[in-house]
Amino acid sequence: MAQKTDKPQNVFNFDYSRDADGRPPQSYYDDIKERFAQERDLRLGYRPPGTQLYTSDLTGELAQYAEDPYAAERIERPPVHDDVEVLFIGGGFSALLTSARLRQKGVESIRIVERGADVGGTWYWNRYPGVACDVVSYDYLPLLDETGYVPSRHYATGDEIFEYCRMIARKYSLYDLAMFQTTVTSTVWDGDAEVWRIRTDRGDEISAQFVICANGTLAKPKLAVINGLEDFAGHSFHTSRWDYDYTGVNLECLRDKRVGIIGTGATAVQAIPQLGEMAKELYVFQRTPSSIDIRDDWETDPEWATKLKPGWQARRRERAMAGPRLSEQQRARRAAMPREEKIRRQENANIDAMMRIHRRIDEVVEDPDMAEALKPWYMLMCKRPCFHNDYLPTFNRANVHLVDTKGKGITQITEAGPLFDGVQYEVDLLIYATGFEVQQTGIYNQIVGESGLELNDKYSNGIRTLLGIHSAGYPNLFVMGGYQAFFAFNLTDVLNSQGEHIAECIDFVRSNDLRSIDCLPDAEEWWVQQVIANRHKTTRNRDCTPGYYNFEGAENRRQDGNFNGNINQYLGFMSHARDNMSENFAFTHR
Repeated sequence: MAQKTDKPQNVFNFDYSRDADGRPPQSYYDDIKERFAQERDLRLGYRPPGTQLYTSDLTGELAQYAEDPYAAERIERPPVHDDVEVLFIGGGFSALLTSARLRQKGVESIRIVERGADVGGTWYWNRYPGVACDVVSYDYLPLLDETGYVPSRHYATGDEIFEYCRMIARKYSLYDLAMFQTTVTSTVWDGDAEVWRIRTDRGDEISAQFVICANGTLAKPKLAVINGLEDFAGHSFHTSRWDYDYTGVNLECLRDKRVGIIGTGATAVQAIPQLGEMAKELYVFQRTPSSIDIRDDWETDPEWATKLKPGWQARRRERAMAGPRLSEQQRARRAAMPREEKIRRQENANIDAMMRIHRRIDEVVEDPDMAEALKPWYMLMCKRPCFHNDYLPTFNRANVHLVDTKGKGITQITEAGPLFDGVQYEVDLLIYATGFEVQQTGIYNQIVGESGLELNDKYSNGIRTLLGIHSAGYPNLFVMGGYQAFFAFNLTDVLNSQGEHIAECIDFVRSNDLRSIDCLPDAEEWWVQQVIANRHKTTRNRDCTPGYYNFEGAENRRQDGNFNGNINQYLGFMSHARDNMSENFAFTHR
């Protein structure tokens, strides 16, 4: 147990150093790639590609899908008028772990403004049945060294993670100045006073020297654009606003209910097994299947936990960052291999992994037609990979029905429920597992810099940042988890490194009697070119089936995405920027 537990997660290491002994001929892989392309084109052919397939304008009749069902009541309070040193927009892990780093630097005046009624971010909003982390908890939960906490399971459940977020907030006294049930509506730079002026939907007016956008790129619920969505006469909600008053805490109120769920992404994969177990009838409306791999879960071994030494998570993180250990022979072979050969081998290894997932579907799902419909035809990591042991067996239940729309999606909802291919599906409850809008800057927030330019307007001609964190013309503003930063399957690795970088930058300003820090245009242009140079080296992004990883299949500029180097390169660039402050940043003095 201890040996398994001690190993950092790395499920996407496709070793292209190995020879192809025992593998099928190249024609086998070429045929599968052609099938991938056909399935992608099928998706693209039904509707125009891009994010217009969804709406996050949840107002009017759609406002119910954005309401907070978890807060007992709205806490009324008078508007706040004050000044703080650091203000966070958002109260999830980005804000919590960066606040911890700032506390270590001696920063006391920290305010978190959060739309929900508590900290936690995604773990506050997502409380659907079966919600759990799909990254190993010993790697995912940040600050374990600092808090002394050891997760109870290899994959922690959502309620444990939410409570851990609250623990961090208490440990670092972040509740003292926190403002919940509050949405930032504007963040405007006051160049004369050199502060940010923040306004909220509660009438608050706050000045902050530093603002950190920690609201995440996937935080605003969205719905698929479906004709007649408002016509449905039954009950409905979005998975991030789960209505336990209707379903019952253990879904016991669904025993006599016909339930439909639209979407088969990561959320649906976790919720569907319990829905299938409890509902009278469950209809799963699938546009594109997810890849479902084994979830190797277990309770934390107490003996292993007691043997952990201080700094154990930091060392674990270092091992994960270092990647697989290669022999001299492997390194030499990789260095000598032509680029085209590397790409071909990586693609073949990826296909091998996806075909293993296909074989598992055939082994588990009893109905051959249903098994075929559940097979994903795209490269692994084109869509967020999923890990679950009970999702596939759920489709062997007599009360569970897969409605495979073969890439088209549900396009019509009537008073009775979804209508597809001439068949009316009558349901009592309709659940939208349709995900979140991908954000470039803020969610409900207008960010106006020193020239009066709104940040989204600046980005309209292409995203421009330094490290995905700074943007020239927006002094003392930091964006976490945004575009042009490195992307990792374990997002908290990136957030932790960004939090450390931001804390160092703020500490530099404070320690040198400065007032503001702003990245230089030349440094910004250098980073934009780094992003461009490390993106679209292959056609992978374009070849993938539509999803939020590739802007739902829409064409996008090369700079409008993540930095596609490796994590150690990204860490090195951050360190270099801090070691050469005057070359990368402009400062003003007090």
